[in-house]
Amino acid sequence: MNGDNQVTPYEMIGGEAALLRLVERFYFYMDTLPEASEVRALHAEDLTLARKKLLQFLSGWLGGPDLYVREYGHPRLRMRHAPFAIGPEESEQWLLCMNRALSDLPIQDDFRQRLSLALQQLARHMINRSPQ
Repeated sequence: MNGDNQVTPYEMIGGEAALLRLVERFYFYMDTLPEASEVRALHAEDLTLARKKLLQFLSGWLGGPDLYVREYGHPRLRMRHAPFAIGPEESEQWLLCMNRALSDLPIQDDFRQRLSLALQQLARHMINRSPQ
């Protein structure tokens, strides 16, 4: 619990161990689902750094340790994703992988749905090109 006795989403999801599992499952789906091939193509072949950054970002975004900010500064997500052509397809593919990964975690359905909606907003915010 944090100081004001509010449980953070980070704690609700299960802390660092659960986030590690979420990130591993997310990239497993990105690597194996044919319908995620376009978003996978935006990533380096070696996903080690991507895994680390996603874990660090999600930690702070969910109210846990602000690992990403400590190492890289403010996330500035749109700016950092600007070099990548992200259209609605890639955004939906990212969300597909994330929702599949979330479904692998033992969390309450209502929390999963709220988290999925927040992630959907995040994914759509990254769109920086029109549909093909």
